[in-house]
Amino acid sequence: MGKWAVLGAALVLAGSMSTGIAGAAPSTCDEPAWVGSWMAAPSDSLSAADPSLIPQLSVSDQTYRVVITPHRGGSELRVHLTNRTRPIAMTVGHVTVGAQSAGAAVRPDSVREVTFGGERAVTIAPWSDVVSDPVRLEFEAFAPLAVSVHAPGLAVLPTEHFNGNATSYYSLPFAGDRTTDPSGAPLPLSTTTVPFVSGLDVRAPGAVSTIVAFGDSITDGYVSATYLGTPQDPSVIDRNVRYPDFLQRRLDAAGKPFSVLNAGISGNRVTRDGFIPQFGPHAGARLQADVIDKAGVSEVIVLEGINDLGIPIGAGYDEVVAGYTGLIDRLHAAGLRVHLGTLLPTSNALLDGMATLPYANPVRQRINAWIRTQRLSDSVVDFDAALRDPANPDVLDPRYAGADNLHPNAAGYRAMAEAIDLDRFLPVCG
Repeated sequence: MGKWAVLGAALVLAGSMSTGIAGAAPSTCDEPAWVGSWMAAPSDSLSAADPSLIPQLSVSDQTYRVVITPHRGGSELRVHLTNRTRPIAMTVGHVTVGAQSAGAAVRPDSVREVTFGGERAVTIAPWSDVVSDPVRLEFEAFAPLAVSVHAPGLAVLPTEHFNGNATSYYSLPFAGDRTTDPSGAPLPLSTTTVPFVSGLDVRAPGAVSTIVAFGDSITDGYVSATYLGTPQDPSVIDRNVRYPDFLQRRLDAAGKPFSVLNAGISGNRVTRDGFIPQFGPHAGARLQADVIDKAGVSEVIVLEGINDLGIPIGAGYDEVVAGYTGLIDRLHAAGLRVHLGTLLPTSNALLDGMATLPYANPVRQRINAWIRTQRLSDSVVDFDAALRDPANPDVLDPRYAGADNLHPNAAGYRAMAEAIDLDRFLPVCG
């Protein structure tokens, strides 16, 4: 959703996406297996500014320290890098991972080399992702890690996840390889996008599996600072207050054997590619790479569709329902359970709300009625009922509304997680 002012020209990139990473649940519950611990779905490679409207300066021979917060800890990990939205190859010269201490600094004793097929450097083909060799490192859930990536050659417009809701750091152009520098001093620039790094897996007991939260900016955790929808609210950055974060905390407190991945892309749509490139390819185009191929995935929460009704006015009821049906069929064919979420109210918002009235809200109501009564998905999560204003069900409850009346605030994201019935998620081991 969030419709940010984007600097630079908008160019639509097309191409096939390939990850080569299988996402099946473990074959036996007696053996450890990989599960997803963190992800940032690749959205584009065209941003000249991040959601805080800070210009980006990616040129050449630079080091990026991407700060990520895993949802599950462990002692063995692997890192996913991405070049998925670029038509040319990207060479990475050196990668390390370590525990963040503060800002761009990492704990010196925690820094580990990351290799790819036994080599320090890797060239990522156009439209592709790569996954590292296993790395030994003890880390805890919700304790931030820093993945440092050196791009020795041309690094203009790397593949990114546009709305990271977290601060990462990078060097000035031509500063060289600073991946092993624990101080972070050579990394004076910052961004809330997520360049290069798209995922982190952890080796977990065989009984653990992955839940993927698949959707748009409401899954991505965007909160606007103003009614206009831009820039992002600085108070939520680095706080891990997205609904999948709150869901992970609930699962952990209940002792449930699941790790939650956030596969939201702000502005994403079910039926069509994003209105601008930062909003990513449509849900069907990215379903394989962003859900089905994820390590250990067994369950999927789908919450998407409001942007299909928004700006510009495009998809209608039949088209969105057909899109949901196609997603559910593909996920079931992959052996995954699907939980379909209702769409939140937006009638007093500017974007996806008043600018599209009277069209958007009646269609949203029809779609929600279909979601609640259909029997294709394995369950329904009624996010709309949990967050709407009891006095006016066409708008968000003021307790849960962000400044733009479109995206929830942190309390709203917590309420979304609390609306999910944890018993709907079935353990992979009886």
